[in-house]
Amino acid sequence: MAPQSQRLHHCRAATMHADSGYGLLEDAVIDLQDGYITFVGQRADAPPPTAGTELVDCEGGLVTPGLIDCHTHLVWAGSRADEFAQRLHGASYADIAAQGGGIAATVRATRAASLAELVAVSRPRLEALLREGVTTIEIKSGYGLSLEHERKQLQAARQLATDYPVSVATTLLAAHALPPEYRDRGDDYIDLIVSEILPTLAAEGLVDAVDAFCESVGFSPAQTERVFVAARALDLPVKLHAEQLTNQHGSALAARYQALSCDHLEQLDEAGVKAMAASGTVAVMLPGAFYFLRDTQVPPLELLRQHQVPIALATDANPGTSPILSLQLMLQMGATLFRMTPEECLRGVTVNAAKALGYSDRGVLKAGLRADICCWNVSDPAELSYQFGTDRLTSCWYQGVRR
Repeated sequence: MAPQSQRLHHCRAATMHADSGYGLLEDAVIDLQDGYITFVGQRADAPPPTAGTELVDCEGGLVTPGLIDCHTHLVWAGSRADEFAQRLHGASYADIAAQGGGIAATVRATRAASLAELVAVSRPRLEALLREGVTTIEIKSGYGLSLEHERKQLQAARQLATDYPVSVATTLLAAHALPPEYRDRGDDYIDLIVSEILPTLAAEGLVDAVDAFCESVGFSPAQTERVFVAARALDLPVKLHAEQLTNQHGSALAARYQALSCDHLEQLDEAGVKAMAASGTVAVMLPGAFYFLRDTQVPPLELLRQHQVPIALATDANPGTSPILSLQLMLQMGATLFRMTPEECLRGVTVNAAKALGYSDRGVLKAGLRADICCWNVSDPAELSYQFGTDRLTSCWYQGVRR
C-alpha cells in the first residue's frame, strides 16, 4: 500500500495543461493524495506538506502524465511471422489470403484458444507496454467475429485489467472483417452485429466503445453507419478505422456521430478534417502500421494542425500490420515518419490520447485528476521522441501507487 500522501519534488513537470506545447514547470512540486493529484506548481508556491507525507526526490528528472495507448488489438492468438517471411520472399497479400492467411488465420487461432490461453499470450504484450510507462490502454476485439469469440476477447481484456495496475478501455470491433461463415454476405453479418453481438455484449458490461473498419477491403460507409446507429441507441461512443488505404469518407461519417476518434487517416481529405474539427473528433496516428506496411502516403498533418484537430499517437499493436509493443517507439516514429513535433508526440500519448478514449480525468498533471504519473531520467522532454532504445523511465505511479 502506498502512503496516503506523497510529494514529488526536485523535478521539471510537463503538465500538458496548456492548449499546446508541454506546459513546462521548473522546480516543480506534485502532491498526491488517495490516488489523485492535489497540487501541481512550483516549489515556491507549494503548501507545506501534511504530516506523514512521503517525500519523493525525482533527482532532477522530468515528470509527465502516465502514457496512454489509445488504439491496440492486444488480445489475439497465433502468429503471422510466417506470412511476414512469405511476403519478404515475394508472396503477395492475395497469395497469402488464398492460402487461408491474413486476418482469417488470426481468427482461426483466436477462436481455437480458450479464455485462459488468450489471457496468457496477452500478458507479455501488456507487460512490455507497462514497462514503458503506459497506465491506460485501449484493447479492441475483432478477431472472434462471433458472439462467443468476441465475448472471449473482451473478457480477456477485462481480466488483464484485473491482474495488472492499468486501466483498460474495451472496444467492440466485431465489424473488423467478414467471418468465413459469412463470406460474401456482408449485410447479413452486419445484421448479426447490430441485432445480437453488440446488444448482448453491451448488456454484459463488456463494451466501452464501438469501432468498425470502413474500407474498400472492409465495410462500406452504409454498413458502418448501421453499426453506429446501433451503438448510439445503446448510448455507446463510436470510433473508426478510417481512410487508411482508400478515402471512403468514413471520417465525415464518424464525425456525424460525434466519434471519439478516427484512426490511421493516411488518405484523409480536407472535408474530412473539417468534419472532425467540428465534432471534436481526435485524429489518431498509427505510424507502426504505416512503417510495417511500407506505406508512402502520410496523413495530412498540416491540415489537421490548420483546423486544430487534436492529434494522438498509438501502437496499433496487432499481429498483421503492426506487431509492435512499444509506445515510446511510436513517439520516435511519429516524429521521424510523420514529422510531428516532439510536443505533438508527447501530447499524442497523454492529453490527446485521453480525449480519444473519452477520458477527462487523466492525461494532464492537474489538481483533481488521477495520479497516473511517469518520471523520466531526461532533462529535455524532446528526448522522449528523439531517442529510442534507452530505459529512461525511473518511476511510474498508477492511481497514486508506485508500480
